[in-house]
Amino acid sequence: MELNFKDFPILITERLILRNIENTDVILIHKLHSDTIVNAFVGRENSSSLKKAEEYIIKIQNLIAKNECVYWVITEKENNNLIGSICLWNFDVENEIVEIGYEILSEFQGKGIMTEAIKKIIEYTFEKIKAKIITAFPSSDNINSVSILKKMNFVLEKKKYNNTHQNIKNLVTYTLRNSQTKN
Repeated sequence: MELNFKDFPILITERLILRNIENTDVILIHKLHSDTIVNAFVGRENSSSLKKAEEYIIKIQNLIAKNECVYWVITEKENNNLIGSICLWNFDVENEIVEIGYEILSEFQGKGIMTEAIKKIIEYTFEKIKAKIITAFPSSDNINSVSILKKMNFVLEKKKYNNTHQNIKNLVTYTLRNSQTKN
């Protein structure tokens, strides 16, 4: 797999720009991490603060610098306001597996935005990173997330994959295999 994010990949879709996280995103990260609906599904406490948002941005920037994660903020083309995030992380280089994670502010859910972003990330993951499998670990209670994954042809798996998630109720595993590679 090709894991070098020094030249950060900015991705553009019909309505969205997926860009690198910036220090100036602190208020919007705080808003995203304060969204009780989102937090319920990602196992995060509702205790965000501007200080915690700043620390989170620094943490993500450090992970990207070490090629341990690639994290995009999702913005609308017309205003650059952060409405969500999507990342690739938990790289299993030996088995060519990468995990996708994503979240979007509740007021933007149900508008096809995350489907559009995930579709672009899938292309990037298979074409540029050269992964064979993308994993996702949503709560089965998160009907919208599960629906998006199914729409993107992810399959519910019984097999255990490496994940580090805690505090997520009813965690399930979905995978998407690169149709261009043989297993």
